[in-house]
Amino acid sequence: MALFPSSALNPGVRKREVFGWAMYDFANSGYTTVVITAVFAAYFVGGVAKGAPWAAFAWTAALSVSYAIVMLSMPAIGAWADRRAAKKRVLAVATAGCVLGTAALALTPGFSGTTGVAVAMGLVIVSNTFYSYGESLTGAFLPELATAEGMGKVSGWGWAFGYVGGMLALGTCLAYVLASQAKGLPASHFVPVTMLITAAIYGTAACATFALLPERARPRATDTASSAWRQLRATFREARAYRDFMWLLVCTVCYQGGVAVAITLAAIYAEQVIGFVASETMVLIFVLNIAAAVGAFSFGYVQDRIGHKIALAGTLVAWIAVCVIAALATTKGAFWWAAAIAGLAMGSSQSAGRAMTGYLAPPRQLAEFFGLWTFATRLASIIGPLMYGAITWAAGGNQRIAILSTAVLFIAGLVLLLPVDMARGRQAALRNR
Repeated sequence: MALFPSSALNPGVRKREVFGWAMYDFANSGYTTVVITAVFAAYFVGGVAKGAPWAAFAWTAALSVSYAIVMLSMPAIGAWADRRAAKKRVLAVATAGCVLGTAALALTPGFSGTTGVAVAMGLVIVSNTFYSYGESLTGAFLPELATAEGMGKVSGWGWAFGYVGGMLALGTCLAYVLASQAKGLPASHFVPVTMLITAAIYGTAACATFALLPERARPRATDTASSAWRQLRATFREARAYRDFMWLLVCTVCYQGGVAVAITLAAIYAEQVIGFVASETMVLIFVLNIAAAVGAFSFGYVQDRIGHKIALAGTLVAWIAVCVIAALATTKGAFWWAAAIAGLAMGSSQSAGRAMTGYLAPPRQLAEFFGLWTFATRLASIIGPLMYGAITWAAGGNQRIAILSTAVLFIAGLVLLLPVDMARGRQAALRNR
């Protein structure tokens, strides 16, 4: 099986371009793996906020602010990039912003008390905002590279490369953490270095994207930010013409809310509820990334064969099982089962969602429609973690109730997926070529 079979690519697209595109997933996944999931999240709660009752809620609040910024601004940025054929230029700005913001997180141990919490939250907001911009913009290149029939495969390649990149960043950080712990050094010593490692890998790997991936779009008209917003409002007014795309967005808000809980709170749940230590948590997330890479790559071929809708539905059922197993787990071994299933489901569901978006998006408005997809995913990233944090707080710190409640988001996503008609949605998208 060729890694990048030409039959999955649009005419004129070279394999090195697809490799360059996939390398961006490789580059930016270290940020979510190390900063959002495995290392800085737990350090923020236990180190910066000193395990205060409000610590988990403060962490989710900082992420929610960044997602709100992206949710309100990315559709207009995407519309502007479409009109100016500037996806690659804006992606470069987003990359630089996230790399610098991640490196700056190394400064947080230099502050203490309320100031330290404020600095950490501010830098997380900045870095995660730019990360989210980059994630949306790289997704907008997908329909330019892949055929409608091969979009699942190409999306799967990207997510699989991403998880490999996440494992590289986390594995490098884990080696440094273990060496530091062997010397008896505290988290305030090794966490800053992991931030610098993550930033360096992100910036270096992204260079392959900017060297190999061309901007295939052509400028359509000179515009301003206000006209971009007018175009966005027009898109919403014409939503009935893309009703299947809009149903997908609503479905995305629900199930991605649950995925966001897994990404942002897995390390916190593992350490505070199950009893993992920092190095065990990093190994757990490392293995989770292996499962996610396998799921994203292999499932990309499956979804092109059985259909995007059925494929996504199957991953949502798996996510429901993850929530139930995690809520009932009382041993580390039982939680490992939940993590393994979550890894497979994570790679598969995210790959399927991005492929479905590219399949249903009008070719002339790719960045704009991926901006709408980003709007939905960032709204989900606000709703899911904040719901988890609020339930935990209301339940007196009982995170088992919160993780079980997360299953409701996946059930709702499954129900909202039912009205989506992929054939009808594709026809509607192609009418606006």
